[in-house]
Amino acid sequence: MSDLLNLAGRVAVVTGAGAGLGRAEAVALAKAGADVILNDLPGAADEAADEIRSLGVRAAIVAGDVGESSTASAIMKTATEELGGLDIIVNNAGITRDKMLFNMTDEEFDLVLKVHLRGHFLLSRNAASYWRDKSKQSGELVDGSIINTASEAFLTGSPGQANYAAAKAGIAALTLSTARGLSRIGARANAICPRARTAMTAAVFGEDKSGEELDPYSPEHVAPVVAYLASPAAAKISGQVFIVYGGMVALMAAPVVEKRFDATEGAWSLADLDANLGGYFAERDPSLSFAADSVMKLN
Repeated sequence: MSDLLNLAGRVAVVTGAGAGLGRAEAVALAKAGADVILNDLPGAADEAADEIRSLGVRAAIVAGDVGESSTASAIMKTATEELGGLDIIVNNAGITRDKMLFNMTDEEFDLVLKVHLRGHFLLSRNAASYWRDKSKQSGELVDGSIINTASEAFLTGSPGQANYAAAKAGIAALTLSTARGLSRIGARANAICPRARTAMTAAVFGEDKSGEELDPYSPEHVAPVVAYLASPAAAKISGQVFIVYGGMVALMAAPVVEKRFDATEGAWSLADLDANLGGYFAERDPSLSFAADSVMKLN
């Protein structure tokens, strides 16, 4: 293994690491040599921790809800006091509460935002503070990496997931802000939109009927990408959003300006708006929106 791909001596955190995608990501990091802190609900990460220890690296468990500040603090304490530092964060933990917008409760919206978006923020904020202090004390750049978990739901606006899509859009924006804010100290942040068949996505992908040796939606297709983005080999990759599944990585481009409209004199009048915006949309396919529906054609 190239030295730039080797994570020996580094400490990683994976949230939601007890099963599914999080467990696969944690194992991939361990196989690359990293010591791993596994976060999940109480008792959920015990078997994953045993598997990681069997690979010859250290594993620690911090149980708790990632949406609670106390959990993020406990993770940081375990990393710095028990394992000697923190180099890699994989924000993976999440839940769904799918409902059409008109049926969604306050609690269903708030809970999904709390676990996904607030959970990403809390741990990223604490890691950023730790890396900033470390860089100030040493006078050197740090080599920290944050890998966040967004979703194509934020690109396509899935109609039964207003809470989930909003949270994932927030995570993409958080990732970009994090990447720009931490670049001056050497840390980076990226987001992946994984297609992975897990307990959380069972209703989305159903059963594997591909007939392939490895399920195209297996988390095993995603985990190596996470381990790579965590490595020094990916030092020049930051502020990016990737769709990952089935042996494919698709780099998403930023939105572009489709059309500019200018008022003819000073402020807009309703008549001007109707002539300009109304005239443009009168000839435009009404099914086209800000949604990046083309991503669903990736195979």
